[in-house]
Amino acid sequence: MENEPNDLICNQTKIPREQWRYGLRSSAAVGCGWIAVYNALRLMGYQADPDRLIRWFEGRLPLFNGNFGTFVLDPAAFFRQQGFAVQVTARRETFDETAKHHDVCILYYYWREKYKIGCHFTTVQYRNGRFTGCNTFRNSEGPDDLGESLEAFIRRQNYFGCVLTAIRNRHGHS
Repeated sequence: MENEPNDLICNQTKIPREQWRYGLRSSAAVGCGWIAVYNALRLMGYQADPDRLIRWFEGRLPLFNGNFGTFVLDPAAFFRQQGFAVQVTARRETFDETAKHHDVCILYYYWREKYKIGCHFTTVQYRNGRFTGCNTFRNSEGPDDLGESLEAFIRRQNYFGCVLTAIRNRHGHS
C-alpha cells in the first residue's frame, strides 16, 4: 500500500469505545465491515465519512443494526450501489488472480481460537508482487504484509469460510 492515505484505520481495536457506535456496540468490537469499506474507498482515492458508512450499513439489516457486525455481502451491495464494478467469489483458488485484476478487495473470513469462533473483514490490496492487508490483526500497527499469495496467507492463518469482494475503481485501474 505504497502512497496510501494516512487516515486508514489499521486497527479497529484502537477506536475509542464511544466513537463511531455501530448498533448498540462499539466499532472497536463489531465495526470491521464498514471499516473495510472505508479503507477500500480511501485506497482508491475517495473521501469516506465513517458516520455515513455506519448509517448505511446499520440500515441494511434493521433487526441486527450492526450488533452482530456486517452481513458478508453488504460491502459488495454498497460498492455496486455507488457504481463500482464488483466481483464476489468464495473459490479460494481464484483469490490471487481475482485480486490482481482489481484495485482493492475486501476479504471476509472465519477464524478459530481454541473454543472461540469469529469472523472478520479486512481490506486487501495487491501491489508490486505482494498482498497487503489493512485492519488485519488485533495488534496491527499499520498495513500488514500478507505475502505473495493471498490463498497461502489464508492457509497459514487457518481461516475458513472465506469470501473475496473485489472492487474496480470507477476511474480506471489505480
